[in-house]
Amino acid sequence: MRVLVIGGYGLIGGYVMARLHRQGCALVGAGREVDPAARRMPYASWTRLDLRDMDEPAAWAPLLGGVDAVVNCAGALQESPRDDLAAAHLTAIRALYQACAGAGVRRVVHVSALGIGGEATPFAKTKRAAEAALAGLDLDWLILRPGLVLAPAAYGGSALLRALAGFPALIPAIHADQVVQVVSADDVAEAVARALAASAASRQTIELAASERTTLGEILVALRVWLGLPPARIVALPLPLVRLGAFLADAIAPLGWRSPMRSTTLAQLAAGIEAGACRGDLLGRTPEPLQAMLARWPSGVQERWFARAYFLKPLGLVTLIGFWLASGVLGMTIGSAGAVARLSPPLAPALAHAAVVAGAAVDIALAFACAFRRTAPWALKGMVAVSAAYLVAATLVRPGLWADPLGPLVKAIPAAVLALVMLAVMDER
Repeated sequence: MRVLVIGGYGLIGGYVMARLHRQGCALVGAGREVDPAARRMPYASWTRLDLRDMDEPAAWAPLLGGVDAVVNCAGALQESPRDDLAAAHLTAIRALYQACAGAGVRRVVHVSALGIGGEATPFAKTKRAAEAALAGLDLDWLILRPGLVLAPAAYGGSALLRALAGFPALIPAIHADQVVQVVSADDVAEAVARALAASAASRQTIELAASERTTLGEILVALRVWLGLPPARIVALPLPLVRLGAFLADAIAPLGWRSPMRSTTLAQLAAGIEAGACRGDLLGRTPEPLQAMLARWPSGVQERWFARAYFLKPLGLVTLIGFWLASGVLGMTIGSAGAVARLSPPLAPALAHAAVVAGAAVDIALAFACAFRRTAPWALKGMVAVSAAYLVAATLVRPGLWADPLGPLVKAIPAAVLALVMLAVMDER
């Protein structure tokens, strides 16, 4: 069977691809960031596409040649320069399913989400609209609504939960008593694989979640135990503080940063993630409960590193942006005279002034570039390169600066090391 998987490199999509590969399916993965996916999953062929450009059935037709089934795992939490909810959840997906109907590709598995029934967020509205569009087509479709998906890998909301569970000395939380039913990525992938069988049910919506009604607090405590960290009590975060955090996360979204701590997340948590009558018939068993899935995934030092470094990553980036911006602004203003004096002699005053102004402009440019997700990796590399250039040039021109009690050269070394650390943890999935 040849299967087209949309969003095959995401958290759910990756497990679906691996499961279908074990089943012997010929796989075609599609999405925007296919180069890393092709290196990680070389057993599939990959097609680069942007769902914002795929709003007509004709755009999908070339991808459906020889395809027997389609699985859609694409999704986004909230609007950003990289995420268009209407395209990712509705317009492009509706065009895909219309193209399937026209090309005779009858089997479609659509991975949606639990907790969208009564929500008024754009996430929930576009998810519901996509389900309705698929249900209106003459296809052998199956809609899967998984609960909160957990896996050995972490991304988005599941990554945030690990970070909260691994917080030092306490477990910060909001809506800790709200019911959040979980499901393992393995169970979702197994459900997709079984849904592709010729004898599988069709034209049904199936909720996938463990039958136990876990609360968010119980999940956080279980994750902390799984990480092997000392017990800690749950501390309810003040709602105004959480709303401020969500506001800031929404505010930086235009810069390309996709934080899970956004207003849509708060709305989903406030509403809970609950299944109705959980059905395990598609799996042939009941989805495994939280403790069982965690027992199958023994954690190691890498999970503890990830949990502890999660909140340090934005802190490190903000620190670097502030450091380089302050360096540039001070070099342009009140620090300019002192910097020129340190460079002259041996440099002539005019040349020293030009060097200080140019260096300050570079610092400011790097700070602004680091604030944007798309250019941040290049800015971090630039910070390392510029720091090295500063140290070499200053050593040649004024080696005595190494003995300066204010440490203008020594301070550049930890800044460059921090940039290297941030560069190492820039990957999001």
